[in-house]
Amino acid sequence: LVIPADLTAKLSKLPKAKLDFLKSGKGSRYVRPERLFEKLRKIDGPQLVAYVDAIISVSEAAEFKPGRDKATIPLNTKSASFNAWKTKRPQSMNPKREPGPIEVSRYAQGFGAGLPTFANAPPALTPEDLIAGKVDVAIVGAPLDMGSGWRDALHGPVMLRATGGASGNDMYSMVNPNAELKIVDYGDIAMDNLSTERSVHHVREVVREIAKTGAIPIVIGGDHSLEYPNLAAMADVHGKGNVGVVHFDSHYDAGRDRVHLIDHGQPVYRVINEGHVPGKNYVQVGLRARGPDAKTFQWMRDQGMRYHTMVEVERRGWDAVMKDAVAEAKQGAKKLWISFDIDVLDPAFMPATGTPVPGGLTMREAQPIMRRLCAENDIAGIDIVEYAPYLDSSYKTALNTNFLLNACLSGIAMRKKGLVQEHYLAPISSGDRPEDD
Repeated sequence: LVIPADLTAKLSKLPKAKLDFLKSGKGSRYVRPERLFEKLRKIDGPQLVAYVDAIISVSEAAEFKPGRDKATIPLNTKSASFNAWKTKRPQSMNPKREPGPIEVSRYAQGFGAGLPTFANAPPALTPEDLIAGKVDVAIVGAPLDMGSGWRDALHGPVMLRATGGASGNDMYSMVNPNAELKIVDYGDIAMDNLSTERSVHHVREVVREIAKTGAIPIVIGGDHSLEYPNLAAMADVHGKGNVGVVHFDSHYDAGRDRVHLIDHGQPVYRVINEGHVPGKNYVQVGLRARGPDAKTFQWMRDQGMRYHTMVEVERRGWDAVMKDAVAEAKQGAKKLWISFDIDVLDPAFMPATGTPVPGGLTMREAQPIMRRLCAENDIAGIDIVEYAPYLDSSYKTALNTNFLLNACLSGIAMRKKGLVQEHYLAPISSGDRPEDD
């Protein structure tokens, strides 16, 4: 903190420790600098010392002090159920069957009948099912919401399964992902919903398990804490530096220096600080929330991160911004991970999210962006997070989220068919006629 020139002589009379505290800027967490300096100009002598002491005492009370504060409450490692929440049942305890996706519809065509699944896809339970079924895409639920102060993201996966829109033909490309791809519902990942710290490690294990079979994992959240284990899993499978990230969000999620080391506002910091993705390959799109402050923006730049705020989108347009974002994320990387926080969309389209911010994307913009990203790039995986069903009295958020999932699946299917040219649209549905050429 820079002391104003008119206060330099006055404050030089303070003991060195108190002056050093003021210069450290720690006090600005409790008193804004402009208000601090205004107050210091008005007081003198013992009153000034007492005021500085008061700020120091608040700062010291707020910080961790060994012996006074508990760093953690230890887990009961003697509990016979310590790992029961994530212990898998041995296959020998299940009915004997051949590995592969499991058809759960009682009807021949199976559309919308039987048990609700992501994109009406058959379930799969094991890596052997993915390998035997030559699965292209495994959609997995991750019902975690302890990383968010706004609860109910844990019900996102079950509501998306129960709501339509994720399966079927994409009119714009005339590609039906359910026909072109082998898609499965890989169930839900077990969560210890009393501990984000424990849960994220198991998420990493399951996402890695999917990716090692060659299937593309699509992780349905759950809160954005999930991005940390997802990208750690990608580094495990593809190698550090080989996966770039395009992260859609209204928030920067690079929070640091918080009490809890992982929550839905900190996955970016953990991913980059632990080296799972180089900063130069991490690109954010759609930022518009009140944060970050200048200090955090500078930290992001120091890591080599790139970001494209909604102000830039409004000035330059989506085509220009996304062209830059993809090029930046792929700089030396072989694959892309798409992290999509639904609050990047305007709350008019996504009311059921814990931290909505006005001025976001429309569905008309988001669907073609996601379709193009998945068609024109080699996708390592995708997460779609922060859908909290109880915050929406309609089914709007679920419907729109599933249509975004369909756009992703359609893009992956387009790539498999070789339809990878920029802005591809099927001539028959786009209005293009051969005689117009």
